[in-house]
Amino acid sequence: MAQNSLALEIAGLSFNFGKKAALDDVSFAVAKGQFKVLLGPNGAGKTTLFSLVTRLYVSARGNIRVNGADLRDAPLLALAQMGIVFQQPTLDLDLNVRQNLLYHAALHGMEKKHARERVETELARLGMLERQTEKVRQLNGGHRRRVEIARALLHQPKMLLLDEPTVGLDAPSRRDIVEHVHRMAQEQNIAILWATHLIDEVFEEDSVIVLHQGRVCADDSVARVTAQAGAANIAAAFDRITGYTPA
Repeated sequence: MAQNSLALEIAGLSFNFGKKAALDDVSFAVAKGQFKVLLGPNGAGKTTLFSLVTRLYVSARGNIRVNGADLRDAPLLALAQMGIVFQQPTLDLDLNVRQNLLYHAALHGMEKKHARERVETELARLGMLERQTEKVRQLNGGHRRRVEIARALLHQPKMLLLDEPTVGLDAPSRRDIVEHVHRMAQEQNIAILWATHLIDEVFEEDSVIVLHQGRVCADDSVARVTAQAGAANIAAAFDRITGYTPA
């Protein structure tokens, strides 16, 4: 895969909490326009990995590049090319939808007229334009997540990171968001790294990284990971790779 086709490159990344290894020599890449699932059980290291990619944590071991920019040498350039939806909600509940997004745009230094245009574009794309004057606390969980995704896309990043974005949502809301983000990767040529422990969020056409106990145990298309594990489907493959035995 040509280097200029990559939105995210991670090489030899390790991180410890004290003596405990949270990540051990993690390497993978995400291509532009690719939807890639970071699949792992709770405690696998997914959130730690996201914290390193977003520079909440810093590791002396390994390299991270975002659209060619080295996160260690050019952090502002690398971070400016990412959009992030964290596992924990981060919207201001007492501001309305539009105010939340405009505040975020101001933090990115966006000119006001351009910011207003981008807010309308992304809210319309996510079916939230008619709700822009509603306070966030009045929205249900699924609609709040849509607002967070719209916010993450305002500055038109090359890479979108989503850490367990459907946690706490009902099944219809989860399905709507998963399907929308899949379409977005194809239609807008945005690279997606979607972290989850939920097998039903993995589509047959996806690429998948299986992260277990801080190590990459598989990194390929769903079909190849399934075949390599000698399993009938990705759910069975995941169980075999991680050593999980259903009760």
